[in-house]
Parts: sequence; C-alpha cells; structure tokens
Amino acid sequence: MAAEDLEWERSKISNQDINLMKKLGLMKKEGAIRFPSEESYPSPPIQYRVSFVDHLICGLFTPIHDFLRGLLFFYGVQLHQLTPNSILHVAIFITLCECFLGVPPNWALWKRIFCLRRNGSHNAAYNIGGVVICIRSDVEYFDVKFPDSVQGWRKRWLYVREESANSVEHNIAPFDGSAKILRRRSWDAEATEEEKTATEALMSRIHELQNTRGKELSGIQITAYFLRIRVQPLQARKNPLWTYAGEKDANRISKDLSVKDLEKLIRRISSLSKKDPIPSSCRVEPYSVSNPLPKPLMKEFIRLGTQFVGYHDHANRLEADLAEANKRADALALKLEQSEKARKKAESNAAVVEDLRKRLHDAETSLSDNITQQTAREKTIISRLEAQSRRFVRRTRQEYELELPEGDHLFDALSLLEIHGDEARHGIDDADSGLTKLFPYFFSKKEEPKTFAELAKCFNVEEDLGHNLRQEGLKIGVEGTIALVADSQQNVDWSKVGDVQKMETKRWQSLIKAAKPNSKKILSFLGFKPTPAPSSSKPEVK
Repeated sequence: MAAEDLEWERSKISNQDINLMKKLGLMKKEGAIRFPSEESYPSPPIQYRVSFVDHLICGLFTPIHDFLRGLLFFYGVQLHQLTPNSILHVAIFITLCECFLGVPPNWALWKRIFCLRRNGSHNAAYNIGGVVICIRSDVEYFDVKFPDSVQGWRKRWLYVREESANSVEHNIAPFDGSAKILRRRSWDAEATEEEKTATEALMSRIHELQNTRGKELSGIQITAYFLRIRVQPLQARKNPLWTYAGEKDANRISKDLSVKDLEKLIRRISSLSKKDPIPSSCRVEPYSVSNPLPKPLMKEFIRLGTQFVGYHDHANRLEADLAEANKRADALALKLEQSEKARKKAESNAAVVEDLRKRLHDAETSLSDNITQQTAREKTIISRLEAQSRRFVRRTRQEYELELPEGDHLFDALSLLEIHGDEARHGIDDADSGLTKLFPYFFSKKEEPKTFAELAKCFNVEEDLGHNLRQEGLKIGVEGTIALVADSQQNVDWSKVGDVQKMETKRWQSLIKAAKPNSKKILSFLGFKPTPAPSSSKPEVK
C-alpha cells in the first residue's frame, strides 16, 4: 500500500458535526452530501468528490464556484489536497472582490497576492491537505488569524456532489487517492506587467480598506460577514454578492444563526479565543442592494474583473497543448495497438513454430530410435546368417560332397522323411477335401470343424441316439394310428386315450396283446415290417 493511502481511515463524523451542518443549511439540498459507510478508503459514487466537514464550514458548497474550479485546474491539485485554511482563503477572497471591491473574483489580482506551497516537513509529506495557499511575502494583505492547526479535520471526510460544467477546465478532476502531489511552475505564477497595471486600482483599494482610520477592514470581519448572511462564497451563484437582498436573497442556504452559534463557529475556524470579541458588523459597509455600486466605479471594476479571468487564457493554451498531446497520444496508442497485435501474432507464430519444432524433434528421436533398433536387429540377423554360412561352408568342405553324397545315413533319413511327409500332406489334403463334401450331408445343421477333436465331438454325442430313434418311431406310430381312427369315423375320447399314467400294467399288457393282430395289419398297410420282439412296457412320454 502506498504511503498516501495510510493517511486515510474510516470517516469519523460525529452527531455534533451533523447537527452543525443541518443548522448551517448544508443538509437541506437532497443528494448534495453523502456520508461514507464503513469504508476506510474513499470510494465516491459517480459524480461525487471527496471533501471534508471543515471545507463546508469554511464556505464550500455545491455546485462549486467556477473560480475554485479554475484554481484546481490551474494548479493541478484535487479538492482533498487543500487544507481548510486554504479553502477559507479562497472564500474570503471571493467575498472581498464581490462585497468590498465590486468586481468578480479577479485572476490577475489573485496571482498578485497568493501562491501555492507544499504542506509537510522533512519527516512527512501529506497527501490529504498536502498543499496550502499562502500570501506572498511582499504583499500586504488582511490578517485572517487562521488557527495554528485544525484538530482531526482529515478524519471527517465525506462526499460532495459534483455538477459538470460547460467546459473541461471548469470540472473537478475525479478523485484519485494514489495521485502524488507534483510541484508545478503554475504554483509560483505571477501577474504580468500588464495585469499588474490593470489591477493597481484594486490593490490600492485593498490598502485603503486595511488602513483607513476608524474604518479598517479585517479578515475576521469578512469571514463573519459571509457566515452571517448565510451565503457560501464557494458555491456557484446566479447573482454576485453585491446584489445581496437580505433575508429573501435566493443565494441564502439557511436562516440567520443565533449570536452564540455564529461566535462559536467563527472561533472554530479562526485563532480567536473565548476572550476575544467577535465583530458584530463590518466597519466598511459591503456592497448590496441597500448599498449599490457607484455606476462609474461599477463599470470600471466590472471591466477589470472580466478583463483578466486569468485561468481562461491559460486554460485555452493548455487546452491547445492538451489537444496536441491527445493527438500524439492517440497516434502512439494506435502504434501501440498495432505493435501489441504484431507482438501477439509473433507470440502465436512462435508458439506454433515451437510446437512444430518439438514435434519434429520427437519424430526425429522416435525415427532415430526405430532406425537404431532396426539396425541392431539387422546386424544380429546378419551376424547369425554369417555364422551359419561359415559353419555350413566349413562342414561342407570337411564332410560333404554336394553333388553325389554317399554313405551318409543322416542324409538318407532326411530324404525318407521328406518323401513320407509329402505323402502325409497329400493324404491330409484329400481327407480335408472329402470331409468338406461329406460333412454337410451327415451334419446339415453344424459348421464344419477345424480340428480333429472337434470332428470327434460330432460323433461322440452325449444323448442316447437309440432312445431318440425309439421315441421318433413311437411318435410316427401314434400319429398313424390316430390318422386311421379318424378316417374310420369312430367316436374316441382322446383325453382318456392320452391318460396312460393311471393305467395298470396288466391292463396295458392285455390291451397290447389284443391290439397285435390289428397292429400287424396297420404296419403292413403303412409299408413297415413289424419287429419280432415287441415291447409290452408303457411308452416313455416326454
């Protein structure tokens, strides 16, 4: 975490602070202020900026005055980087210009009186309230009697609504707590000779207000005046303060404060103690509806006030430079985008090339391994063939005569084995051919066996073929008998004929004996020759 971030902590706004802001009319406008919840680091909603309770007490309110917007833009600082005393300096200056000089806030006059300085020490550099508005050392200005320190103001932070202005230089920069405060040359910007000449009358009027005996004007009187009339100088207003119309003025944000509350508030933002008196009015009557500007003076002062808006000219130059910088930035961004695309494409191509290189390496490695293994196998085979060839040649030279070997029992045995082997192969081929032709005839529903063991199983069946043959014969006899009985048109109860399980053996034998003469005639009719050994047992019924 950056050192600047360590300055922030959870906002600690008390009920006393809230009641004070309600009394000052700062809570009347809905949505103008939002309080943080439990966050310890600012996270303003859209269109809101970070400010402080003490900023509001010192004259700040929304929408923010264009002169303050211009100051922030010119100096390059954010609202939270200004101290409460700096905010009060701007509020007093605007009140001085509009109520006692009769001109709008004059930029050239501001540069003659004020400059910007860094707030900190050798041991610490602040980001919150890190810059202060200072009176130039060679200028005589009002003694504002600021307090030496405002205790705990950094802890009372909140969000104020920002209203967009018509031009960019009038808008407040979005909150950026990590942005470091950088000293700029604009912090020491001085009025040009032309601006000094044009504002000499205003400086003379300030000296006159300070030094007229019996009518001296002080910084405390100016502060007390804008607090008393209930107009926030740093709020954008339709009418300047020299047109202030009293209780019915449209710029008032609340009713009059009580004397006690007003004195307490003045002592809070100044170094006055309880013993010091609080001015009840200004010794110099401010310009208002009841004390209008003299017409010749008003015409001249208004010309002076509008002639040197100051930051507008500087803003125009900066805007031109900014436009050129944006143009260059756009060109660089385009080049960067193109470069980024080229980089991504190069990375993608490099990844593809790397993948192909890896695959090629793997293929080369695999191919090399295969070649090595194949070469080793070929070498082994060649070695064996060479060894066998050498042994064969050696034995041939020593023991054989290849043309007419004689008296070699091994050669004779091999010759006989080859002859009988050929005969056996021919016999097996003939047997296989015969089996292929005969097997479907005997076994029409079976697949031809591939081995002799499977062929043997076809003949060696587990069931009793004789029993099956007897059953088949009995079935044929019964079917023939039924056919003959049916043709004779005899009435037979076939359910009783089929129930042979309850018949006694003797009864069965007597019936068989009585049926023999007829069975011989039936078999003769059917063309079967009767067997000499008849069976008298009951038929097996499945």
